[in-house]
Amino acid sequence: MLEGVLDFIKELKLRNEELFYLGTLCLALSIVCFVLSRFTSTQVGGVNAWLKPFKFAVSIGSYAWTMAWYCHYLSNFNTTLFSWTVIILFGFVQFYIVFQAARGQLSHFNISSPTYSMLYSFMGLAAVIVSLYTAYVGLLFFTQSFPDLPNYYLWAIRLGILIFVIFSFEGGLMGSRMNHSMGALNDNSNWFIVGWSKTVGDLRVSHFIGMHALQLLPLLSFYAFKSTKAIIIISILYGLLATTTLVQALKGKPLFAQKEIKNN
Repeated sequence: MLEGVLDFIKELKLRNEELFYLGTLCLALSIVCFVLSRFTSTQVGGVNAWLKPFKFAVSIGSYAWTMAWYCHYLSNFNTTLFSWTVIILFGFVQFYIVFQAARGQLSHFNISSPTYSMLYSFMGLAAVIVSLYTAYVGLLFFTQSFPDLPNYYLWAIRLGILIFVIFSFEGGLMGSRMNHSMGALNDNSNWFIVGWSKTVGDLRVSHFIGMHALQLLPLLSFYAFKSTKAIIIISILYGLLATTTLVQALKGKPLFAQKEIKNN
C-alpha cells in the first residue's frame, strides 16, 4: 500500500512538477489549517475561521494533482501555460482566504469596502478562468486520440471533467446571490467539516458533489467499473445526484434535516 502511494507520488511529480508542488503545498496547508481550527476560537460567519481555508486547500490541492495527472495524456497542449495559470489564480484565491481567516474577516461575500469588493471579484474571475481552461482540457479529451488509454477510463475522465465544469459554474449562482443558503442568510449549521446547513437549502452541496466528479469517476473506472457502458451509466447517475441536490437546495430543503425533538 505504502509502496503504491510512493510510486504514485513519484509518477505525479514526473508528469507535472509545477502542479505537483502546488497540490503538495495546498495539502500541507490543509493540515495546518485543520490543526488551527482545533486550537483557535476565532469565528467567521458562525464557524471557525480556519475551516474555510482548510476546505479550499483540500479542494485546490486535489484539483492540482488531478489535472497534473490528466494533462500528461494530452498532445499538442501547452501544459506549462495551463499549470502556471492555475498556480497564479488559485494561489491568489488560497492566499486571500488564509489572509482573511487570520484576520477574522470574511473572504467570500465581503463587499464591505471597495478593496474587499475588488478582491472578492478577483476570486470569482479566477474561478471562471480556471473553469473555462478546464473545459478546454475536457474538449481536448473529446477531440484527441488516446490509443493507449482504456475506453472506460477515457470516458470517465471526459464525463468527470464535464460534470466538474457544470457544477463549478454553479458557484456563480452563489456569487450572484451573495448567499449560499436558500431560506436564510449564509447559514452554517456546522454539519461535520463541510458546514452545510441543517435547516435550509444549501447550494454548496451540489457544488461539492459535482466538482469532485473530476476525481471520483476516473477512480471508479480505474479500480472498480472497467466497462465503458457501466461508467457512462454511473456518470449519468452521479450527475443526476448532483442535480437533485441542487433542485433540493433551490426548494429551500437541507440535505439532511434535523429531527424535531418533541417534548412530552
